[in-house]
Amino acid sequence: MWASAGREGHLVSSRTPSTLETRAPTKAQRRGPPALAFGSFGSPAGKCGGDSQAIFLLLLLKEKWVLSRMQQSAAGDRSTAVPSLYPSQASLTADSYYTYRVIEDPEWSLATVPHLTELCLQHIVHNFEKNPILDCLLPEHQRKVLDRLSTGLPLAVTANLISDEDYWKRCCTERWQACDISNYGDSWKQMFFERHLENILKCFIPNTTDPNQVLELIPLCKDYVRKLEVDQFLPPVQMDQKEESDDLSNTGSDFEFGEVSIHHYDLGVLITALPHLEELHLTYGVKDCGMNFEWNLFNFTHQDCCNLAVAVKMCHNLKVFKLTQSKVDDDKTRLLVRNLLDHPCLVELNLSHNLIRDKGAQAVGKLINHSRLQTLDLCNNQIHHLGAQALARALAENSTLTSLNLRLNCVEDKGGEAIGRALLTNTTLKSIHLGSNNLSEPTAMLFSQVLAQNTSLTSINFSCNHLGLDGGKQLLEGLADNKALTEFNLRLAEVGQETEYLIHQIVWANREAARLGSLQHPSAKPI
Repeated sequence: MWASAGREGHLVSSRTPSTLETRAPTKAQRRGPPALAFGSFGSPAGKCGGDSQAIFLLLLLKEKWVLSRMQQSAAGDRSTAVPSLYPSQASLTADSYYTYRVIEDPEWSLATVPHLTELCLQHIVHNFEKNPILDCLLPEHQRKVLDRLSTGLPLAVTANLISDEDYWKRCCTERWQACDISNYGDSWKQMFFERHLENILKCFIPNTTDPNQVLELIPLCKDYVRKLEVDQFLPPVQMDQKEESDDLSNTGSDFEFGEVSIHHYDLGVLITALPHLEELHLTYGVKDCGMNFEWNLFNFTHQDCCNLAVAVKMCHNLKVFKLTQSKVDDDKTRLLVRNLLDHPCLVELNLSHNLIRDKGAQAVGKLINHSRLQTLDLCNNQIHHLGAQALARALAENSTLTSLNLRLNCVEDKGGEAIGRALLTNTTLKSIHLGSNNLSEPTAMLFSQVLAQNTSLTSINFSCNHLGLDGGKQLLEGLADNKALTEFNLRLAEVGQETEYLIHQIVWANREAARLGSLQHPSAKPI
């Protein structure tokens, strides 16, 4: 706002800037302030001994007069039309006394001006990467800043500063289409860092990718990563392959390629630096290789196994270890088991879909009684009766294992009977899967005794075997007084439809009894 003075030097008006006008002074303006009246002094100030008092009164009256004129001028401004923006030269020469006045803009509003707080928050958001300010803000201001922050900020800035779940939810949903936090402890931040780290490992090319991509991420994510699922490990880029490699790659053998220079990323530095890592799921192979398929892309080398075994041994909080579809043979199994013996926390081991034979199974049998294993999965390997007998010996003495999966092996009746005899004394195993193991009537006869005596087994799977009609009848007899078994899979076991139906009825009755019992005793753990 601004104002101009008249010829006598009096302030005329002050308004919000929008337009200007000129107007000639009125008679009252020409007269100036009212004459000074001495009042009680009775005489000029100099004669009454009060020069200073007279001057004070004079200034006071003059100030009141100026304020009065300003109010009158302001009242006249609201009804004064504005013919032009600037006074013409003719009007200026006609009368040298003109007043320049401002007219209010009727559309102007204070609401259009941002609050100082809002301007400060905008500045904080705009400069957050260089100067992250969050903790010292009020809660409502923190909320506004977090809602406006970009999800592309460097993790070095946001990782240890921002704990707000809504911000990390935006980071996840903008990056991945499928986001189910139930698999990540119901934490968006945990999900982001686990999947981000997994993506880096899946795309890591030894001798090509900068290792600092992983090393620099470790201090940022170590407090939030509890599970890693890496289903791809890329081998180094082969610059000078042998000429005969194309011919050898078509044979599919495990031993044609030398293991020199095809080792994968060593997880040792990473795993040992993650203090909260509890689950590790690995598959050494290449996804979506297309026309670039070669057998050596799926090699889990001896050096890879050595590095992994040492790393797992040092990961003291690891509870679940899964190494699947990685061509793990007997030698690699024994190497892994040697480093897992007496592990303080490991409760689940999954070595399914590998190349484990009897010697590898014997090593795993030793691990059963030198660990706290509760779940063991050896599905789809090459275990025969010798390996099954070694597992059975361990099972007879074990008191921790609750689930054993030997599906898609070839234990046959010698192995099946050995496992059955172990279950006559074992009191902790609850689930056993022996599907597709070339079992027949002798195994069924022995398991009929197991069903009659064992009270801990709740699930048995004999699917895709050749138990026969007599074997089915033996199982039905053993199951007559069993009240614990709630799952019994005899699909494609050749036991006959009638027998299978009767067995199903008994199992269904057991399951209903267990369900009703859990309703009556909610605190009891359901079967």
